[in-house]
Amino acid sequence: MWSRLLVPALLLLPAPALADAKEKVAALAPSGLVLVMDADGNELVAQNADKPFVPASVTKIVTAWLALEVLGGDYRFQTSFYLDDKRVLYVRGGGDPFLVSEELALLAPRLVAAVGKQPLTGIVLDASYYPPDIRIPGIEDSKESYDALSSALAVNFNTIYAERRGNDVRSAEKQTPITPLAISQFKARGPKGRGRISLSQDPAVSLQYAGELIAAFIEQAGGSIKGKISTGSVPKGMKPIYVHRQSRTLSEILVLLLLASNNYIANQVFLEIGGHRQGGPVSLEKSLQVAREMLAAHGLADAIHLEEGSGISRDNRFMARGLAKVLELFAPHADLLRGHDGGKNKTGTLDGVRTLAGYANTSTHGQVRFVISLRSNNGAMRFQLLRAIQSAL
Repeated sequence: MWSRLLVPALLLLPAPALADAKEKVAALAPSGLVLVMDADGNELVAQNADKPFVPASVTKIVTAWLALEVLGGDYRFQTSFYLDDKRVLYVRGGGDPFLVSEELALLAPRLVAAVGKQPLTGIVLDASYYPPDIRIPGIEDSKESYDALSSALAVNFNTIYAERRGNDVRSAEKQTPITPLAISQFKARGPKGRGRISLSQDPAVSLQYAGELIAAFIEQAGGSIKGKISTGSVPKGMKPIYVHRQSRTLSEILVLLLLASNNYIANQVFLEIGGHRQGGPVSLEKSLQVAREMLAAHGLADAIHLEEGSGISRDNRFMARGLAKVLELFAPHADLLRGHDGGKNKTGTLDGVRTLAGYANTSTHGQVRFVISLRSNNGAMRFQLLRAIQSAL
């Protein structure tokens, strides 16, 4: 008898806590969108959850999930090198988002060992894996360094980090040699003192900088280059003399992507989804097609609308329950999310948009999935809502 009475009593215990959570959310942000679900899919809090919202950078959670599904966590981006009989070095970019100075320092000695220390008579840069007219909606409206143009072959996130003292321009980081183009670009567009500039204004400029920096690292590794740097295509039938596999796995890149919220990295990863599944050259439409197919397979065709993979476009539109479903699918990789508050979450920020989504621990309901969206510039309110939810549940 007691056991039969105890079961319904236990089922009723969480009700006051749920009511308290809903009241706290409503008091803090009555017009805010909030959805909280437990591991069994029960909705614990649902306020304005039927309204579509602009996700901003929480879009990157969807991109990360798609990338892991298509590419796998151990995937590594590649950059290929070819040498012809005149000792011209061809470099074919593979869209590596982390071809940074530290990576070039690893790459260069291996490349020199493969091609030998006799002088190279030139370097030809092949960025044909990305079409020259590729554009990401929203990127063209931004001059921020983290919104740099996507490219099959770019270094240091397609940016230059330098400092200017009078007419003297120096690298602002010891691992990066200064190059002639870096000096001229920073003199023309850089701030006084130290700063980072994007090379998104001209794909030819960013490609030239990649060539100059690769050449500088080849020379540091004991090689030499006597000829010019130009652009072109690898001759058909030529086999690579060295293929560099990125030292970071995709999972490692995603940790940094989700933490730093760099739109350039996000778009490079998103474009590889389509390129890997459908072949090169990459295109935004190929990646969107793959994304739509995968979302539809999970019943999310109407709940997650993507225009690109970083969240910079205001035409991205999510439904809270759709994102909560993606969080359920992404749960095995939840440790890749490392929020600035120490939690497993991701923020999103555009003018008039503040979002937050991820996982949170509660005393009564264990780990929950949550989605918060505010039409506001009050970024702190997202975390106030999250703390209120956790304290009530």
